[in-house]
Amino acid sequence: MRALSPAVIDVSADLAAQFSRGEPFRHLVIDDFLQPAFARRLLDEFPQFERGNARNEHGELGGKSVVEQIRALGPAFADVDTLIQSSDFLDWLSRVTAIPGLLYDRHYFGGGTHENRHGQELDPHVDFNRHPENGWHRRLNLIVYLNPEWHDDWGGSLELHSGPRADDNRIKLVTPLFNRCVIFETTETSWHGFSRIDLPDDRRMLSRRSLALYFYTRERPAEELGPNHSTIYVDRPLPARFAPGHVLSDSDVDELRVLLKRRDMHNERLYEEVMRLQATIDQARALGDAGPVQLFIHGVCVLLQTARRQRRMPDRPAIKQAMTPFVNALPVRLRSLLRTIWRRWIAAPAR
Repeated sequence: MRALSPAVIDVSADLAAQFSRGEPFRHLVIDDFLQPAFARRLLDEFPQFERGNARNEHGELGGKSVVEQIRALGPAFADVDTLIQSSDFLDWLSRVTAIPGLLYDRHYFGGGTHENRHGQELDPHVDFNRHPENGWHRRLNLIVYLNPEWHDDWGGSLELHSGPRADDNRIKLVTPLFNRCVIFETTETSWHGFSRIDLPDDRRMLSRRSLALYFYTRERPAEELGPNHSTIYVDRPLPARFAPGHVLSDSDVDELRVLLKRRDMHNERLYEEVMRLQATIDQARALGDAGPVQLFIHGVCVLLQTARRQRRMPDRPAIKQAMTPFVNALPVRLRSLLRTIWRRWIAAPAR
């Protein structure tokens, strides 16, 4: 616990009270979370943007870079990794949040170092609710910001939403300042994101840097359970200035184009998911009582046809769709083993 500020450890009861009163959902903001010298070491060892996974779900290079396996980044990050899996730290975090039995994620699935450049934003969303490999329940996000200079009017400040689909949505803003930590629960209603980063011309060399740590439990209260899901996004509404009588400027038109393109991409992803589901249903009907060998051969043939048509290796969703009938026909133990292998593969960053 030496990396933490002593003041943070000593006032855990006060922090617990602040966390429980957090609005619009339980959260806590802690300044000077780490020892100053240690926080500076993390900033000095923060990876170059090009080292991380900077590709989006379409395989395109974007403005966000992520490195999940932080231990290899340097001695300070190795110390963080040792710290957050220790019983002392997990017990402290449980006392602060009143969530017992917190677990460390050795895969850092979706977490690790996050770097966002000028023009990047993150729509309001709730996080995936189960770990893809072991099925643990996701319970907490802990984010440490590493930005020596930041202002809210640059965008990029963390937004905690009461309900982004509601007309009376309330937003709590957290400026991502250096050595500031935010801890918040992850539930079916813990909506969060950040607005588009728009840095001044003389600050374009800066980026939004943070260390994101996620914690889990094996069980969670029945009233908090929801269907298993991946991250769920809500497209941002039109800005308030778009009202009757408003004359569109060049920047307004550019913003509308971005919003429409992102909504189109969202609809495209949903359409592809529906098509994959329908194809799986159609395959199951067509194959009827076929055995595992026949199903395996059928799946391989589907993948070969896909590769020939697209002139590239099938992506992970296509592989899953083609091989699901085969896996479902296997004995329970073998099916469970293959699913574990699959989860480990999808947890690895796509390159």
